[in-house]
Amino acid sequence: MSGIRIGRRVRAWAPGRVNLIGDHTDYTGGLVLPMAIDLGTRVEGTSGGELVWLTSAVDDLPAEVPIDIADPMSVQPSWARYVAGVVSQVRPAAGFDGSVTTTLPVGAGLSSSAALEVALALALGFEGTPLELAKVCQSAEHVASGVPCGIMDQLASAAGVEGHALLIDCHELTVEPVPLPPDLAVVVLNPGESRKLAGSAYADRRHACNRIELVTGPLREASLADLAKLDDPVLMRRGRHVITENERVRELAEALARGDGGAAGEAMWASHVSLRDDYEVSTPTLDALVDALRDTPGVFGARLTGAGFGGCVVALTEPGAIPWASPVTASAGARIER
Repeated sequence: MSGIRIGRRVRAWAPGRVNLIGDHTDYTGGLVLPMAIDLGTRVEGTSGGELVWLTSAVDDLPAEVPIDIADPMSVQPSWARYVAGVVSQVRPAAGFDGSVTTTLPVGAGLSSSAALEVALALALGFEGTPLELAKVCQSAEHVASGVPCGIMDQLASAAGVEGHALLIDCHELTVEPVPLPPDLAVVVLNPGESRKLAGSAYADRRHACNRIELVTGPLREASLADLAKLDDPVLMRRGRHVITENERVRELAEALARGDGGAAGEAMWASHVSLRDDYEVSTPTLDALVDALRDTPGVFGARLTGAGFGGCVVALTEPGAIPWASPVTASAGARIER
């Protein structure tokens, strides 16, 4: 991180993300295919003082965090814990007085917390590569929420490429932009079922993968045959999702590269079934929406997006196939606005 000039006015913006495919694979070092979107979070203010003080357009209570914060999880209100997490990892030389605004629906699975973390880190003066920025913000979320998230959300926000999805190898930490065909639309549908990972079974799913890998070795390298070594049918289903989801990420990336909406959609339908049945992170509301989209002309595929337990559905469609829903576009990554 570079030094901060006291009194400097700063505007930083970071996009949310929608994950086209590859859920619950990042924390086992697998493959994901998200894209940064044209909805995001802006942090604006002036550096100086000993506190990071931020108002939020979506919360009545401000965040008030000392720059030497030791325990982010002790901070109130709850949204301020993410601010405290970033402060604890960036360790800015000076505080910050400003505001947070967002066009992202909070709790919808579009990485509103990651967008806040990335934008705030930039506003506090962090300088580094998108990967370095993502690592700092991933650590911030760990200490702020206690949720052992993978790096996908923060890296998609930091490294977004306009007009492209991102094929991310979460073990090698490489990012390969995948162009999105102009005749395909990405639509996010929010049924209004809010979710919070800190109150979900997300950590249980990650712990299950840790148990599986004690027997099979790294899931990113495992085959379905390796799961026969397990004697727990629940763990077998969890492992089957991760292994087959990694394969579907490759299939979808290749289908997009050749403009094959039908093949891309088949991978998305299969992903939702796997998340519903093998990983058990879907909900009746999300299932009903995906089922309805199966019968909608012009929809190639749809699935829940994000970690599940609520949130949104992402669909790949012909332009205008869902006239009551607006498509999202693939955005560039986080930036300081001049």
